Amino acid sequence: MSKNITALSGRKGLDNSLFEQLGQAAGKTGTPDTKSLEELAKSFLIGTANTYGAATFYDYLKPENQGKQIYICNGSACLNAGTQKGVRESLLRHFPEHAIGEMCCLGRCHENAAFHFNNHNYSGQAIRHLSEIIAQGTVLKDQYQVTSIGQAILTTPDFTVGECKAKLVRLLQMEVTEVLAAILQSGLRGRGGAGFPVGQKLKFCQQAQAATKFVICNADEGDPGAYSDRYLLEAQTNRLLLGMLIAGYAAGAQTGVLYIRAEYPESIVAVEQAITSFKEAGITGSSLLGSSFAFDFKLVQARGAYICGEETALINSIEGQRPEVRVRPPYPAQYGLFGLPTVVNNVETLASLPTAIMDGGHSYAASGTKASPGTKLMSLDGHFSQPGLYEVEMGTPLQSVIDRAGGFRVPVKALHIGGPLGGLVPLNQVTRLTVDFESFAQAGFLLGHASVLGIPESMPLIRYLADLFRFAAHESCGKCFPCRLGTKRAEELFTRAADQGEAIDRQLLDDLLFTLETGSLCAHGGGIPLPVRNALQYFPGELNPYFTHSMEETNVAPN
Repeated sequence: MSKNITALSGRKGLDNSLFEQLGQAAGKTGTPDTKSLEELAKSFLIGTANTYGAATFYDYLKPENQGKQIYICNGSACLNAGTQKGVRESLLRHFPEHAIGEMCCLGRCHENAAFHFNNHNYSGQAIRHLSEIIAQGTVLKDQYQVTSIGQAILTTPDFTVGECKAKLVRLLQMEVTEVLAAILQSGLRGRGGAGFPVGQKLKFCQQAQAATKFVICNADEGDPGAYSDRYLLEAQTNRLLLGMLIAGYAAGAQTGVLYIRAEYPESIVAVEQAITSFKEAGITGSSLLGSSFAFDFKLVQARGAYICGEETALINSIEGQRPEVRVRPPYPAQYGLFGLPTVVNNVETLASLPTAIMDGGHSYAASGTKASPGTKLMSLDGHFSQPGLYEVEMGTPLQSVIDRAGGFRVPVKALHIGGPLGGLVPLNQVTRLTVDFESFAQAGFLLGHASVLGIPESMPLIRYLADLFRFAAHESCGKCFPCRLGTKRAEELFTRAADQGEAIDRQLLDDLLFTLETGSLCAHGGGIPLPVRNALQYFPGELNPYFTHSMEETNVAPN
C-alpha cells in the first residue's frame, strides 16, 4: 500500500477515481494504451509505473485482454461438470482462438456450460443457440430453484421501495446507540467467511474520529461455485440497499460504495436501477427525510481479480492502486478508503441487517444457534438433483440440505464447501456437520461463503488439486512471497503429477503448505492448504500413487 497514492487518489474523490478512469481508458479495445496510462499518471500526480502496474493486474484491463470478443467460464463448477470443452469447441466455430478469453466464475454453477458475450452471461442450453445470440443479441435468462429450510429471511419477496422508505423512517427515529445495540444483540456475524460480529465492526467505525466515512459492499467475492451474491444483487436489491443505509447510519458514514464483479453484468444493471428508484423516492442524498443523516450510493464495476474479495485489496483497487493486500493493523474501520474510516461487509451480511434489527435484535438472535444466529444462503451446483439457492437456518444438519436437494444426479465422492479456500468434505463426513461456523471449524473444515461444489467420482483428485492451485497462483496479489511463489510451486508439483505421473516429494509438500499457512499475509495463501490437507487425510488410497511414500506413514491431520 502507498499512503501517498491513497492521498493523491482521494483528492479527486469517488466520482473521478483513478480506477474508473482506467476502465474508461480500456474502452472497446479491452486494455488502456500507453499514452492513456501516461496521461492518467500525470493527472493524478503519480508515476506511470503505478498506472501500468494497476492496469496490468486485472483480467479485463491487462494487455492480454485486447481483442477478446467472448469469454468462457473456467470456474471449478463448470470444469467439474465437464461442459467447457464442448462450449469452447462451439465458440471456435464462430470466433478465432485469440478472440476467446476466460472469466471465473459467472455464477451459473447450477447448470454450467457458462460463457459471456456482449455484456451478458449464458449457461445451460444457451450454447445451442449461439448463432442466434451472436446474430440477434438474444438474451436468455437462467432459472434456478430458490427455497428455504427453516426460517426464511433472504428468500422472501424483496422489499418494495415504499417499504424501504417506511423502515428508514423508523430507523431515523432511533438513536445511533440504539441501532448499534440492536445489531450487537442480534449476534449477526459476517457472511463472507470470517464470521466477525457485524455490530463490533460498525461500532469501531462509529467511534473513529473523522468527518468522512464509508460503507463498502463487497460484491466481488468470486468463489467458484458460489452465486448467492448474484441472487441477492438481482433479486433482493432493495433489501441490500436498505442494509447499507442502516450500516451507514450506525457507523456514521455518508457514502455507500457497491464494488460489483464485472463477471455479473446483470447484477450491475439491477443495482443501477435500484439506486435510481431510491433517488426518485427521496431516500438518498442529504437531509434524508428531514433528518441530519445524509447518504449516497456509488457503484463501482470491478475488472476481474478474485483477490479483491479481500477487503484491503478491494480498498486499494477503488483507489486505483494495484490491488494488493494491506498489512494490518491499521484496520479499515480506522484507516480504509482514502485513509478514512471504512466498514467493509459482503452482500449477504448487509442484506441481513434490516431483519437483524427489525425487532430490536432479540428475534434474530433467537434463530439459528447461539454462536451463529440467523440463516445462511447455500449455493448448490449442478451435481445436485435439484440445484439452486437454499436459505438454511444455522444449525441445520448438512445431510438435510442434501436430502432436500434430492441427493446427487451423478456419483459424487466429496463436496468442496466454502470456495477454493474452504474444506473438502468426503461424503462419509457429511453426517458430522451442521451448517454453522463452529461445526465446520471443529471438524477441520470451513463453511466460508457456503457454496457447495460436488466433486464427481470421475474427477481425479490430483487433477482437481492441480486446478485449485492454478486458480490460486493466477489470483494471488503477489504482495507476499509465500503466496506468490508457494501457490505457483504447488501448481507445478500437482500438474506434473497429474499430467506426467511425476511423484511429489511429501516432505517438500508439507514444508510448502506450512509456509503458505504461516507466512501468507491473508487468507488467500493461508487458506489454500486446507482443502489439500483434507484430501490427503481422507483420500490416501487415491492419492498415494502420486507421492514418494504412502500418506499413512505421514502425520496429515489438518490444522
